[in-house]
Amino acid sequence: MNRQSFIEKLIALYVRLSRDDENEGDSNSIAHQIEILTKYCRDHGITNYKIYKDDGYSGTNFKRPGFQEMLAGIEAGIIGTVIVKDMSRFGRNYLEVGLYTEIRFPEMGVRFIAVNDGVDSDNQMDNDFTPFRNIINEWYAKDTSKKIRAVFRNKGMSGQRISTNIPYGYINGEDGNLAIDEETAPVVEMIFQLCLEGNGPGTIARILTESEIKTPGTIRFERTGQTYLYHPDAPCSWVPDTVADILDQDTYLGRTTNFKTTKLSYKSKKKVVNPPEKQITFENTHEAIIDMETWELVRKIREQRRRPTRLGEMGMFSGLAFCADCGAKLYHCRAAGWTHEKEFYNCSHYRTRKGCSAHRIRAVVLEQLVLQNLQRVVAYAQDDEDEFIRQVMENKMALQTAEQEQAKRQLEKQERRINELDSIIQKLFESNALGKLTDERFAKMSAGYEKEQAELQKSCAALREIVDAAQVETVNIQSFLKIVRRYTDPAELTPAILREFVDKIVVHEADRSSGHRVQRIDIHYNFIGEINLSPEFSSPISK
Repeated sequence: MNRQSFIEKLIALYVRLSRDDENEGDSNSIAHQIEILTKYCRDHGITNYKIYKDDGYSGTNFKRPGFQEMLAGIEAGIIGTVIVKDMSRFGRNYLEVGLYTEIRFPEMGVRFIAVNDGVDSDNQMDNDFTPFRNIINEWYAKDTSKKIRAVFRNKGMSGQRISTNIPYGYINGEDGNLAIDEETAPVVEMIFQLCLEGNGPGTIARILTESEIKTPGTIRFERTGQTYLYHPDAPCSWVPDTVADILDQDTYLGRTTNFKTTKLSYKSKKKVVNPPEKQITFENTHEAIIDMETWELVRKIREQRRRPTRLGEMGMFSGLAFCADCGAKLYHCRAAGWTHEKEFYNCSHYRTRKGCSAHRIRAVVLEQLVLQNLQRVVAYAQDDEDEFIRQVMENKMALQTAEQEQAKRQLEKQERRINELDSIIQKLFESNALGKLTDERFAKMSAGYEKEQAELQKSCAALREIVDAAQVETVNIQSFLKIVRRYTDPAELTPAILREFVDKIVVHEADRSSGHRVQRIDIHYNFIGEINLSPEFSSPISK
């Protein structure tokens, strides 16, 4: 390329500095790079140049704004030459660097110069060592990444918070730990309370928006000037994803969980979620906003998939009521113009699955039954707390014993079948060896028996764990009693009370054998499960 073509088009002076490069001192600073490149231009009589800059971007990432702007100029035919201080400023991924310098730039007639490395694409004799420089630069990036990972690993293993994002509801305290933010922490409590009342992320987002509560992005912008997730035209417009993220943050329990995410490679900026076994949790690292009971109740609510009616409404018992016979959820049924007294719940498998009936129960009847059962349980717990605790533990022990006995019987039955299958497969081998059974028939029959045997062996392993269990499952009675103390005499069933007390409701088919319609429900309470008072029967007049 002659001098005339060298100066016809714009000359791009590209400079880049990452946060890691800053540790090396001023030799790689943006100002020093610009000084070297502009001096090169003066020495070569170049005046038609433009500086493209990326400050704070890794060399392994080619999605840099300055770099992309320069590429756009090249593709538009405006830029004819690219000059950098050295190859590492252009990039530290030898494959992508080679793609540009060895293929794309030559194809587009772009000259490439790395001043300190003595690289000039117009002089092929001086470029033989360039690929090795690119590999060395990538090795440097890889080594730096390993060192940074090691630092973060040590910090995370010591219980220090390694995430740079401050969760909504907290601020950085003077000691470097999270401290409660008096402005936003009440909003976090409000979000969890709204969820306890049966509201989903979409409904909660709408309530927060209508209440004109500033979003996390707006708060961040007002305090730091950061524009990420800040929408100046809608500073109080919440979205469901933001609410869902807050509800899933275990930081509000006063704990720190490190290594939630990881990057697959130092070349990739994409984060992937680590499995639970690779995450490490440290308790009591800062003051909690949400108590454990509220957190666990919200977890249960979030795990329950609820289906709104065609009118967009969510029934109070949606996600809580289940069919006693098939185990399916009961759907909330209502229509335009219906009064609340006409609304009812139906088995979701009714009409779609043979063998299951409607298990139909009116919403008002279900509310009445649950409330009266709840009132009896709360009164019992308040009147004689010690006796209530004894009964709960006794019931749990009885349930576990019954479960163990059932598992033991099933285990014995399955072990007998496994032994039978051993004999059957042995006979098949003998028949095949004697020529009484063809190879094709033998393969087909033995495969079926071996598959059945493998499934039984897997099932037996799970049953042995139940049979061998020596301890009663943990029952958090105190958590239940804490809720009881908050509601001394519940006179009305609200979504909040329902969700705090009830884990699930099992609805039986109505019984008309007495000439009246009587229907049974079984209530499973949070933390304690079923107790002797759990069954409740509708009165004959509740039709």
